[in-house]
Amino acid sequence: MATTTPQAQPDQDSNRQRPANSEEEHPNLHESDEEMFAQLDSTVFKRFYYYASPYKKAMLIATLAVIGFTFANLAIPLIVKIGIDSAIREGNSSLLAIIAITLIAVAGFYWITNFLQNVLITRVALRVLYDIRADMFLQLQRLALSFSDKTPIGALMARMFGDVGALQEMLESSIEIVGDILTLLGIIVILLVLDFQLAIVTLAIVPALFLIRIIWQPIARRAFLRMRRNSSIVGVYLDQNVSGIRVVQALNRQSENHGIMGGKIHTFFWSTVRASRLGGILMPTVELMTGAALALVLIVGGGRVLSGAIEVGTMVAFLLYVQRFFEPIRTLTMHYAVLQRAVASGHRIFELLDIPLGIEDKPDAQPIGEVAGTVEFKNVTFGYDPERPILRNISFKAEPGQTIALVGPTGSGKTSITALAHRFYDVQEGSITIDGHDIRDVTQESIGGVMGMVLQEPFLFSKTVLENVRYNTVGATREDVVSACKVIGAHDFVMQLENGYDTTLEQRGSNLSIGQRQLLSFARALVADPKILVLDEATANIDSYTERIIQVALKKLLAGRTALVIAHRLSTIRTADKIIVVKDGEIIESGTHTELIGQDGLYAQLWQTNYTSFDDISGNADKLIGAPASST
Repeated sequence: MATTTPQAQPDQDSNRQRPANSEEEHPNLHESDEEMFAQLDSTVFKRFYYYASPYKKAMLIATLAVIGFTFANLAIPLIVKIGIDSAIREGNSSLLAIIAITLIAVAGFYWITNFLQNVLITRVALRVLYDIRADMFLQLQRLALSFSDKTPIGALMARMFGDVGALQEMLESSIEIVGDILTLLGIIVILLVLDFQLAIVTLAIVPALFLIRIIWQPIARRAFLRMRRNSSIVGVYLDQNVSGIRVVQALNRQSENHGIMGGKIHTFFWSTVRASRLGGILMPTVELMTGAALALVLIVGGGRVLSGAIEVGTMVAFLLYVQRFFEPIRTLTMHYAVLQRAVASGHRIFELLDIPLGIEDKPDAQPIGEVAGTVEFKNVTFGYDPERPILRNISFKAEPGQTIALVGPTGSGKTSITALAHRFYDVQEGSITIDGHDIRDVTQESIGGVMGMVLQEPFLFSKTVLENVRYNTVGATREDVVSACKVIGAHDFVMQLENGYDTTLEQRGSNLSIGQRQLLSFARALVADPKILVLDEATANIDSYTERIIQVALKKLLAGRTALVIAHRLSTIRTADKIIVVKDGEIIESGTHTELIGQDGLYAQLWQTNYTSFDDISGNADKLIGAPASST
């Protein structure tokens, strides 16, 4: 793609409404316990199966290992019973030796199958999590900017790492859950076969345990959901304060923010404590049940041994099986807490993956192909809130090679026009065409191949200068990058860096000046060689000396290209082929600099009163042209 920035900046020229609550997520991302509680179990597990299905072979082998592990676990008490009732009671030393060897062999088989199942399921779990994270990243890259504008980064990070981490716990313990269930069923069958009467007495306390679980389950579920929600809130606030650390320190908000963060962490802490308490409350209950069951076996089983109804080995086997019976119940209790977190997290993950993209290619969309560079807006109406349009009936045409300047007071909608041209958003009415092709009928990727953008605040990644300049033109050679930087005027300062073009930039390119960052973004555009170029106030944040350098570079950069240029400084647009004056989302004037000076409009009055920028007039634009202020 030829887009020169990874994402569009928030619209600085529109009067759209931001969420009042800084922690508010996208409307499609639900955070309340009630909204999530209603949609948990079946759909989430179906989605898990979809991601695990490519690894059926490994899962089958792991399942066979679980079955072998379960049989080995169940066989040991039976072997002990035979040893006591047959070998020891009858004094058969040869049989006793055979039984001892058999016990060692079964224990070895138990170890091998246990190791195999854990290795396989861990490998499958990591692959599944890789696939989920890859899909989440792709989804975030493709979602419309209307989603990115409204959703805090911290909330997304909590889903991608915190929630996916909860899935990892569950997936790695899932095979143990299967083994525990098989063990429980196997023990019940063996106990009933060994002695039906003693088995019924022993298992009589199980219904009480299930009753306790039924009461505990909905309370624990809500607690885990609340814990995940509070974790997300902490992540959102942390992200905002780290990203805005300059403002925080400049306004001396450290103490206030520390107090607010402390309150959020306090809420998260107690929600976690409550979830942990509920997660652990069943453990002592299960231990109590185990002790009661063992006591019943000793009392009832001992009486049956004394009466001659059963052998001593049978009672010993019962004791061993009772211990094994409640052991999986104990582990299932722990796994259930993991399962609660994972199901809640899975719902949040799949909720994100299911958000409509907003801007999607039509099924029959085709690449736009080579273009001459004609861009035309036809009666375009658009609003971030469809009921409150911020652009109305925008119509203009840029011929190949023309430079069209968009000017107007802050909030007039200039940046929204350029965002629509790249199809970051879809128009509500009208159409936008490139060489006669409606941009809704061609693929988005192909639009990026013919249109580049240089924004007011260039975004550089923590990569080398070389990688940043060819960020969206990976096939560009080092020579291409150096040549572009020389044309733009960035080569000299790049060579003064520690490692030249191999210097790794700090976060957002903070080890460069704003002007240097902007020059690199120009070089990025030149390397991409787009036919259409959008400049969103590309000279706003630079000094006069750097602006002169950029103006020279711009002439070379714009040569032979169609350009849409947003500008506030009038000095930067005097030579444009057409200047379009936008106010309150409507075009009020258009023409060349000379033509507009000859009209008694906003542009002419601004020029005649010696203003150098539309920013200088701000809210006074209406006074200059004698019109009442718009309420938009």
